[in-house]
Amino acid sequence: MATNNTSMHNLTTLVKRLEAATSRLEDMAQSLPDQSSQLNGITGTPRTAPAADGMDQPGGTGPAPKPAFEPLPQAIEHFDALINGDVKTYVNMSEELGGLVSEQSSAVLRAFAAERKFLIITTKARKPDISSPIYMEILKELQSMMGAVRDLPEVNRGSALTNHLTTVSEGIGILGWITIDPKPADYVTDIFSSAQYYGNRVLREYKDKDHAHVEWVQAFYRISKSLTAYVRQHYPKGTTWNNQGIDPEEALRQVQSGQASSKAPSVHTATSSGAAPPPPPPLPSFDGPSPPPYIPANGTFNSHSGTSDMSGVFEQLSKGESVTAGLRKVDPSAQTHKNPSLRAGATVPTRSDSQNSATSTAGRGKSPGPGKKPKPESMRTKKPPRKEIDGNKWIIEHYDSPAEGMLEVEANINQSILISRCTKTTIRILNKANAISLDNCVGVSLIIDSLVSAVDVIKCPTFALQVLGTLPTIMLDQVDGATIYLGRESLGTEIFTSKCAAVNVNLPGKGDEDDYRECPLPEQLKSVVRDGVLVSEIVEHAG
Repeated sequence: MATNNTSMHNLTTLVKRLEAATSRLEDMAQSLPDQSSQLNGITGTPRTAPAADGMDQPGGTGPAPKPAFEPLPQAIEHFDALINGDVKTYVNMSEELGGLVSEQSSAVLRAFAAERKFLIITTKARKPDISSPIYMEILKELQSMMGAVRDLPEVNRGSALTNHLTTVSEGIGILGWITIDPKPADYVTDIFSSAQYYGNRVLREYKDKDHAHVEWVQAFYRISKSLTAYVRQHYPKGTTWNNQGIDPEEALRQVQSGQASSKAPSVHTATSSGAAPPPPPPLPSFDGPSPPPYIPANGTFNSHSGTSDMSGVFEQLSKGESVTAGLRKVDPSAQTHKNPSLRAGATVPTRSDSQNSATSTAGRGKSPGPGKKPKPESMRTKKPPRKEIDGNKWIIEHYDSPAEGMLEVEANINQSILISRCTKTTIRILNKANAISLDNCVGVSLIIDSLVSAVDVIKCPTFALQVLGTLPTIMLDQVDGATIYLGRESLGTEIFTSKCAAVNVNLPGKGDEDDYRECPLPEQLKSVVRDGVLVSEIVEHAG
C-alpha cells in the first residue's frame, strides 16, 4: 500500500512539472512579435509583456495576455494601396520602355515613399512651424526625390523621349499637395494640367506607332486621378497632424530609425521577455534599383563655389610662363598656315569626344544651325496660275502678266477673295463681295463694285485700287507705292496704314466732269509732350 501511495505521488509530481513546462513554452511563444502585424515593414509596439516570475514553480500563474500591436491608420493603408496599384503599374510599364523612362520612374517611386513617411510623421507628431528647420528637415527627402525627377529631362534634352520625361517632371509636382491649405485636391488637378500638355504630345506621336507608349501615358494619368480621390477622401482641407502626439523631431527620428508604428510607442514595454525583436525589414512595396548618379561630361564634379573658382583662375595666372607648360604643341604637319593642302578642306573634322557630337557622353544633341533665308521671288520655281473657288472663298494666285488681260470674278455677298503672288495683273470683281485679301503681289490693279467688310493689303508694292460702289475699310500693311481711287459713294471709307510709303488717295471732283484730286497720306509725324501727355502731329511742309 505504501508503494502505491509513493507511485501516485511521483505521478502527480510529474504531471505538475509537465504543466509548468508547457506553460513556460506558451509564454515564450507569446513573447515573440506577431509577424502578421508587420504591415509594409512597420512593426507595432506591444502594450504589455509577460512576466517571467513564478514560471519555474509548479502550478504557477497562467499565461500572460498576448501583446497587442497597433495597426496603421486607414489613410496610410489607402496610400499604400495607391502605391501598390497605380504607381506600381506605371513603374512596370516604364521598365518595359526602359532607358531614361525607367530610371525616372524609380525616382517617382521613391518620391511617393518619401511622402508616405511624411504622412506617417503627421499621425505621430504635433504640427511644427512651417518656417522651422525641423519642418524643412521632414520635407527634405521628398524635395530631393522630386528634384531628381525634374533634373532628368534637363540633362537629357537631346533624348528621343523628351516628351515622356517632361510629362513626368511636370506631373511630379502633385506630391506638393501636403503643403497646400485648404483645398489640396484642386491643387493636384491644376498642377497635373501642365503634365497633360506634354503627355498629349506623346499620345499624338505614338497613337499609330506603338500602343505601349499610349498605355504608359494613360497609366501616369491614372496616378493623378487616384491621388485626387485619395486627398478628397482623407485630407479635404489639408494635411492633418496629431495635436496630442509627440515632438516632430522624435517622430522623425523614429521613422528614420525604422520604428514607424502608426502611433507613439506605449509606455509599457517588455522588461524580461528576452532580447528586443529585430528591426523591421525594408519597405517591400517600394523596392527597386536606384538611378545611377549623374556624371558630368568631363567625368568630374565641381564642388567649389564661384569665389573659389575665380581664386583658382588668378592663382593660375600668377604662375607666369609656367601656366602654359602643360599645353600640347601642334606639330608643323598639322598647321594650316604651313600646309596649303589642309586649307583646301571645306569642313573641320568633328572630334568623337566633343560635347556637341552625337556620341557625346553627356547625351546632348547638337545646337540648331541658323535658319535658311527664303529664296527671292526671281529664283523660285514658277507655279501654274490658279483661279478657282473653294467653298465660299475665291483663290487667285501665281498670275504674271496674263495673256487674256483682265481677270474677272463674279462673286456674291457670302464669298471672299484671296489674291496671292500675282504680278502685273488687273482683276475685276463683279457684284458685291464679302472681303478681299491681297498678299505678296506686285503691280496688281484691283477694280471692285462694293464690299461688305474690307480690303486687306499686305506686302504689295505698286498697288492700285478703284472703288465704284461702297467700301467700309481699307487696311494697308508694308505697302510701298499705292494709288486708291474712291467714288462718290465711298467717300466715307476708313483707311488704316502701317509701315507704308507713297500712298495717294484720289478723290472725285465736285462735278462729274471735274478731274480727280490727289491727296497723299502723311508719312512723317512729330511727337511732343504737352502737359505730361505725348501728342503726335502730322508734319506739314510749306510751299
